[in-house]
Amino acid sequence: MRIIQTGSDGGQAIIRFIGSGEMFGTVPLFTDHLLPADAITAEASVVLSWSEADIVVLIGIYPQVSLNVIRVIGTRLIELQDRVRELATQRADQRLARALLRLIRNDGGDEVAFPLRRKDLAEFSGTTLHTASRMLSAWARAGLLTSIGRRILIHDRTALDSLAEGRPLL
Repeated sequence: MRIIQTGSDGGQAIIRFIGSGEMFGTVPLFTDHLLPADAITAEASVVLSWSEADIVVLIGIYPQVSLNVIRVIGTRLIELQDRVRELATQRADQRLARALLRLIRNDGGDEVAFPLRRKDLAEFSGTTLHTASRMLSAWARAGLLTSIGRRILIHDRTALDSLAEGRPLL
């Protein structure tokens, strides 16, 4: 699932990717429904949802639910702060490498667990489609990854870590 925010000028940014089993859509419940973003599936999905009234009742009965939601929101706030800092201080290749590492670390494997368009990766890392495509192609030629269709498989996580830290490939 892609969480996309669209600006008044029509420009879009992917704020977050939601993996299988992760919750989403909870922040607006606690902010007077103020979080202008859309959730768009990356592939066929099943979404389980509860009404706002049912969640409020559940929290009243089980206060631990609200603590769990606060922990998830806090973790996501830290991730967003990291991404804002990266946008302000890092080169596009570093941001792209970090984005790929985030996406494969979410499930612990070496493959992005869902179909990913290069446009999605560009928006998620704050770069242009042209730049993201050029870098992914160069990294594929260097043997760091394979990009077939909408699937990305990482072959050299250590090299990707080096790129994310701003160190050149040797």
